[in-house]
Amino acid sequence: MPTTRSRRHARRLEAQDDPVERALGVLGLKWTLLIVRHLIDGPRRFTEIERSLRRANPKIITARLRELEQAGLVSRTIYAEVPPRVEYALTERGRALRPVIDALRGWGRGQ
Repeated sequence: MPTTRSRRHARRLEAQDDPVERALGVLGLKWTLLIVRHLIDGPRRFTEIERSLRRANPKIITARLRELEQAGLVSRTIYAEVPPRVEYALTERGRALRPVIDALRGWGRGQ
């Protein structure tokens, strides 16, 4: 018979395999889905993203963009110009979130 400790360990392992928990591990932090929503229509510069999220601290936006980049949802392109220009865009994997954003938008309108 499994001990309480081994049951807890098994639940933790099951939780890691839960696709919803994995998705929320990437998208569940504040501002993340709003950044994705803003990038759905095409590449944006940091200042455009910052303007769309008026209440967000620039440091938080930067951190979320880096996390999205590490997760393979956002690409970052640096243009060799003066001053340097950086654009963020959704990757193919990031664009696959469009139905999620659309569903949230529809659900929010119904509230």
